[in-house]
Amino acid sequence: MSDVLFAHPQGHVFYRSMGHARPAISHGSGVYLWDKRGRRYLDASGGPIVVNVGHGRQEVIAAMARQLETAAYVHATMFTADVIEAYAERLAGLVPLPGPRFFFLSSGSEVVEASLKLARQIQLARGFERRTVVLSRRQSYHGMTLGALAVSGRPGLRAPFLEMMVDTPHVSPPYPYRDPRTGAEYAAELEAAILGTGPDRVAAFIAEPISGASLGAAVPDDAYWPAVREVCDRYGVLLIADEVLVGLGRTGRMWALDHWGVTPDILVSSKGTAGGYFPLGFVAARGEDVETLRLAHGDFSHGGTFSHHAVGAAAGLAVLDIFEREQLVARAAHMGALLEEQLRARLGDHPNVGEIRGRGLFLGVELVADRETKAPFPAERKIASAVHHKAFDDGLIVYYSQGCADGRQGDVVMFGPPLIVDEQHIAEMVDGLARAIEATLGA
Repeated sequence: MSDVLFAHPQGHVFYRSMGHARPAISHGSGVYLWDKRGRRYLDASGGPIVVNVGHGRQEVIAAMARQLETAAYVHATMFTADVIEAYAERLAGLVPLPGPRFFFLSSGSEVVEASLKLARQIQLARGFERRTVVLSRRQSYHGMTLGALAVSGRPGLRAPFLEMMVDTPHVSPPYPYRDPRTGAEYAAELEAAILGTGPDRVAAFIAEPISGASLGAAVPDDAYWPAVREVCDRYGVLLIADEVLVGLGRTGRMWALDHWGVTPDILVSSKGTAGGYFPLGFVAARGEDVETLRLAHGDFSHGGTFSHHAVGAAAGLAVLDIFEREQLVARAAHMGALLEEQLRARLGDHPNVGEIRGRGLFLGVELVADRETKAPFPAERKIASAVHHKAFDDGLIVYYSQGCADGRQGDVVMFGPPLIVDEQHIAEMVDGLARAIEATLGA
């Protein structure tokens, strides 16, 4: 197989996107990837916003190898390992929860699924047997398992499976560009949904602190999260922060909710947890809630064959070492500000750029047919996809999505590069995206 240059759409492997061949990877280093034809790509999205410390980091590889040589796999019902306990201890000093406890799994979908089940079991342990409902937001994304998809708000992803899952009530996401309500007004809508469902039936509210791919890094106003926290407290609703995409320094703070000084009850993270070197995520919960559950029921009714994986913990610890040594959270804030400044200078007046938004190295560019009316392009034109593919063909990898305006229409292109980017990389990213937009839509 060493001579394979492309994966064929009709080959033995099938992919999520089945309509095109994809180049075979050769290797990666830093912020770049090379395919087997020798073409170089600037990974300005870290894949799906995963690669935060860069490609080819030998210290992460070495840490994983040491653990593989010690014990490659043990089941979490039978053993622990020093590296798992050390990783949890390290995270406890970083996660903004009192006395946090951690449950380790393998993906964002898995940790979201586990957080929903944990919220239900915490409410049961508190004596609230009727609290089964989890509220969430429209135009959100929380994962592909049926529970995570039920709380997600992307119609196209949900439609084939609606008859297979327990649907949940959804409220409006904060989206200042198209819905300039205040944070207090959005929180009032959440309160109305709790009252409409029945306060004694709502277990939790799950949301992304800064909207992910569905809305392209839409940032709420500063009143939103404090108001949401107050509403959840008023009705005994657990607040679940989905930091899968935006956590671990991505937005210029360790956690996106840190921008507003708000503490959730449960926090989930995954994409950047091990920097892409190992499939790893975690659920973090308040220690007192985990203790309440332990005393009431003895066990957390959930599990996974690859939960609490020691090799994953070794990778996670090595990633945290790099974060601290290279001060990547501060670097994300600094480089993100530079990236936003240069995007505005190059694209701020483009007739099809509606808004440039985000925090840190998590930025989105919403593309519109008309700047004055904010009218989106027709969905069938697939503008964001076309921009992505043009950029990719020219050696720049960006993330994209469609449906931000109404669930079907609305095009967003996103940056989420490794946090190690420098000024040269920023300039290359901005120039590459501008050229792709101009080639697709004109100057």
